Amino acid sequence: MTTIWCQWSDLQLPSGFELISKPISELTSEQLERVEFYVPLYMGGINALRPIDSMPNLKVVQLLMAGFDDALPFMRPGIRLFNARGVHDFSTAELTLGLILSSLRGIKQFALDQQNAKWNHQRFDSLFGKRIAIVGAGSIGQKINSFLQPFEVSVEFFGRSKRAGVSDLQDLDASLSEFDVVILIVPLTNETRGLFNAERISRMKSGALLVNVARGAVVNTADLLEALHSGHIKAALDVTDPEPLPAEHPLWRAPNLLISPHVGGNSSAFEPHARKLISEQCTRFASGAPLINEIEW
Repeated sequence: MTTIWCQWSDLQLPSGFELISKPISELTSEQLERVEFYVPLYMGGINALRPIDSMPNLKVVQLLMAGFDDALPFMRPGIRLFNARGVHDFSTAELTLGLILSSLRGIKQFALDQQNAKWNHQRFDSLFGKRIAIVGAGSIGQKINSFLQPFEVSVEFFGRSKRAGVSDLQDLDASLSEFDVVILIVPLTNETRGLFNAERISRMKSGALLVNVARGAVVNTADLLEALHSGHIKAALDVTDPEPLPAEHPLWRAPNLLISPHVGGNSSAFEPHARKLISEQCTRFASGAPLINEIEW
């Protein structure tokens, strides 16, 4: 019998699994010892990962997020780590498109004007025909591209390794000044931390839009603030550094900026995809078949 902890008490699992779903803080030491397959609470942050240290027989950590950087410090020999690649594609691509359109078409200004009963007719930019860089060529990046295509845009991908249809990150600087929109959807690693700093931001086209739906630390916050205040670029952020963003943080009051509170994957599209993934992984685990989306740490 394999014991799994997951937040959903009605999860459909193959025979041979014992499901525990009561709050992790209420588990006894004996129950924690039995857990071999752990699905940390979605958006539970570090507090959802700390119980890993109290699970001596743990074999599998199945994350419900595509990002995995927070989980790495909790890994130890004998534990395999898997992310939720594919689960958040629709939700994140949908929000990315929404952030772009809201930023270019002045939706934020319209909302502010509505609060003041102000009829403020003016012309804003359009997404039509824009040249766009997507930094990160995984499944979410590909889905974002498919959502953008009806707008007759030109899209170039940049990734950690050069391959068909994807340029190397090292080639990004030479063409940054040509893009109207730059979308970040890379994992947070030593290579991508601070990827967009003052030097790289300065290479961007004047008035271009930087969209971060990756991790906050992929962008240097201080350098971004300077570029926003100077008017060199605009930005739309679903993720920030720090996060959650404190009420007194200057990003809240920065010009040329739209912020959403890390909700890229958290829509009604998330749960059915997540449940399907966990059920499939458990079926694979029970039959001895290879699990998908493994992270080599």
